[in-house]
Amino acid sequence: MNLNQITVPSLDLTKSIPFYEKLGLKLIIKALPHYARFECPNGNATFSIHQTNKLPKGDGVYVYFECENLDEHVENIKRNGIEFDQEPTDQSWLWREARLKDLDGNQLILFYGGENRLNPPWRIKN
Repeated sequence: MNLNQITVPSLDLTKSIPFYEKLGLKLIIKALPHYARFECPNGNATFSIHQTNKLPKGDGVYVYFECENLDEHVENIKRNGIEFDQEPTDQSWLWREARLKDLDGNQLILFYGGENRLNPPWRIKN
């Protein structure tokens, strides 16, 4: 089994689409007003947004996008006018992360985990 896509809710796709394009995602399906899908620049995963009349309560959705050159990627995104809640920071779980929210409050984490993404020292041994 392989993960195909993640879909997050949005109140207004016409505003959300340009936001995600500024992050570096490529728009491949635009079925307004209800749905849009993006291709991630690396790998085979896709990311979708769907129109909703009401956003979920609580912290919303957390979506992680892995970036090989995290700091450089964050600087490029900031030049596109996107603001981050947290600049790239080394984390205790051995990843480097930058955090921001999309226009609907979904939590987006750009990170680099390297070998520790799948094989941290605390990984369960088979």
